[in-house]
Amino acid sequence: MQKVTACAWSPNNRRLAIVCADRDRVVQLYDENGTKRDKFATKGSEKGMKNYLVKGLAFSPDSTKLAIAQSDNIMFVYKLGLEWGDKKSICNKFPQSTSLTSCCWPRNHPGKICFGLASGKVKIGQVKNNKAATLYNGQSPVVAMSSSPDGFGLCSGHLDGSVYTFFFEDSASGGGPAHRKLCTHSSPPYALSWGESVLAAGLDSRITFYSPQDGSTQRTFDYRDDDSVKGFTCAAFNPSGETVVVGNFDKFFSFNFNKKTLDWNENPAKVVPNMYTVSCVGWKPDGSRLAVGTLCGAVDLYDACVRRANYRGQFEFTYVSLSQVIVRRLTGPNAGHRIVLKSQFGQEISKINIFHDRYLVAKTPKTLLCGDLDSCRLSEVQWESSDSVKER
Repeated sequence: MQKVTACAWSPNNRRLAIVCADRDRVVQLYDENGTKRDKFATKGSEKGMKNYLVKGLAFSPDSTKLAIAQSDNIMFVYKLGLEWGDKKSICNKFPQSTSLTSCCWPRNHPGKICFGLASGKVKIGQVKNNKAATLYNGQSPVVAMSSSPDGFGLCSGHLDGSVYTFFFEDSASGGGPAHRKLCTHSSPPYALSWGESVLAAGLDSRITFYSPQDGSTQRTFDYRDDDSVKGFTCAAFNPSGETVVVGNFDKFFSFNFNKKTLDWNENPAKVVPNMYTVSCVGWKPDGSRLAVGTLCGAVDLYDACVRRANYRGQFEFTYVSLSQVIVRRLTGPNAGHRIVLKSQFGQEISKINIFHDRYLVAKTPKTLLCGDLDSCRLSEVQWESSDSVKER
């Protein structure tokens, strides 16, 4: 058993970091196509120590650093650089008095790494001064952690079933830093993630979607009467927050959010015989691929998209969700170049046009997106269509 204990994609979509519970605790680095390109060995909190596990991985927002949470009471931050083969070095250390269990790096706070402890505390590590401070104490061991979709907050799940949320002082919610108990799940929420809703699931074979505003139950899927469904072990929302994958035994489940009915819809489970327990899942930041790690050390990459379309034989549109499309150039000297078109308002992209092989214009029911494929600059403005104005 070489359990994949953690995996993480770099925000620039170029790297996938994976670590197994083997004797060397080596972080393997793969490119976006799943080709192994690099690796490096982690270090113990004390020289010669090898009886620890890597409990969490998290890339920095600029993709140059990798935070590693370890069971031997320490968090290391490695500087990796942007290119394959760049020299690797430890740039930060955050020793603690108890074991680390999870970590996340909010994308709107590049200088702040958040991690959970077996003591129940959720802490923040300051990259600039190498100091750690307590955000709050959940009074029960942290079993899972996830950052908020907007990158201004996080949620943590604890062994007693409690789920807490924390918002930084400059969050969209306004006001100063704040944390609160969001809800209490029916079992320890080992599978915890935050998208359109906060999903919590555990060993009692129940999946519940909670409102991130007030903690009310939005939808529950109960599989206790299905003998083929075991305990849920991990979960991850796609970048748009509209699709979530939840790991189980020999299968994983996925759910989509319907913006019209404001409800969660279940998709057929993906069954993989002899896969055994799914130990970690991770979405590529552009939403096009899903990495699934297992108890036996296998990592599978799944192509994830709603549909694909060819535009005039020159561009390919990959709809990874209703509100996010990857536009890839197929011809010319810049063939393979791509840009991620995403509605920041979560609106469904209904039509895309490209003018002069460069300028992109996309329409949603309430917004208009404009972009430059060469500079990769995008903007979105709110608008209201009129029946008197005909589309060209």
